[in-house]
Amino acid sequence: MAPSQFYFRLQQGIIGGFAPPTPDLVIEITGDGGSLQINIHEGVGSHDSTTKTETVAAHEALVDELHGILKELPMEEPRGSEDIYGLNVGIAWGSDDLEWTNGGPQGCSGGSSFVQASEDQKQQFNRAIEIVKEIANV
Repeated sequence: MAPSQFYFRLQQGIIGGFAPPTPDLVIEITGDGGSLQINIHEGVGSHDSTTKTETVAAHEALVDELHGILKELPMEEPRGSEDIYGLNVGIAWGSDDLEWTNGGPQGCSGGSSFVQASEDQKQQFNRAIEIVKEIANV
C-alpha cells in the first residue's frame, strides 16, 4: 500500500550531453491525504500547463501498483550517468518509505552506469510510465 503522502514526477526527455535535456512532457503528482494535485506541462519551451485535483481513491490501485514497481527497480549508479531503461523518460518518487529516481536532476549526461536494468525491469519501468500517464490522463 502506498503511503498517505507522496510525490511523483515523470519527465519525458532526460538525455542530455553538453547541454541539459529539454523535456517535452512533465507530469507532477502530489498525494496528500485524500486528494491528488496533478500538474501537466507539455511542449518544449511552452508555458502551457494544466492543473487539476482528483481524489486518491479514484487512482488508489494505480498509485499502489506504481509504488510497488518502483520499490523493486534499480537506479543508475552513479546517479544521472546513463538512461538504463533506454526510454528517455525519468520518474522520481518521494515518500516516507521510498526515495527513488532515475536520471539525475540535470538528466543523463551520457556516462556509463555500473547498474544495468534487465529486460523484465525495462518492461516494469515501461508499465510505471503507463501508470503515471493514465493517472494524469495524457
